[in-house]
Amino acid sequence: MDSEAARTARESLELAFHMSNMLDTGLDRQTLSVLIALCDLGLNPESLAAVVKELRSDPPSSASASASSSSNVS
Repeated sequence: MDSEAARTARESLELAFHMSNMLDTGLDRQTLSVLIALCDLGLNPESLAAVVKELRSDPPSSASASASSSSNVS
């Protein structure tokens, strides 16, 4: 990637990050960058949004909860 393309990509990510903050999405720059890259690869943005929402709404997995409770058993 040439320096002009890299600069444009950084500016685009910065703009998207500012918009994300204004909308209070809670996404960090790296996560936003990954989501944009997935969209660039052709993934459906609405599907990605649904996955992000689902991952945020899921409680911690029962596997980690059961592992911590089994370590407390003597």
